[in-house]
Amino acid sequence: MRALARVLFPILVLAAPNAFAADQPATHQDVPVVLSNFNFNPNMLHLQRGAPATLHLTNSASGGHAFSAPELFAASTISPEDRSKIANGRIEIAAGQTVDITLTPMTAGTYAVVCTHFLHQSFGMRGSAVVE
Repeated sequence: MRALARVLFPILVLAAPNAFAADQPATHQDVPVVLSNFNFNPNMLHLQRGAPATLHLTNSASGGHAFSAPELFAASTISPEDRSKIANGRIEIAAGQTVDITLTPMTAGTYAVVCTHFLHQSFGMRGSAVVE
């Protein structure tokens, strides 16, 4: 019996922290994204499945931009107070403005992010959101 205890005890000690991981609340992410002339900075967002995240979308340009990610928004739970900010999978951000959206991605994957304004995507205003 003691021999079995010597073998099992180290395994149980190493496994214990992971056993309680599901009980811990998901960490909230703050994700700043700057929309400028034909650029998202950063152009690759890293989000955690099941963890709430607030996207701080700031337009630093002199004209309007859009943050269009319809598949990401469809695969996420959007906070009730932010749902009206999204129309047809996109958020319009006026020049010099910031829009905050809180969402919880529910499905892992890689989702396209683009600006839908005329030729902006062609000039490089595209990126992705990776949900792990």
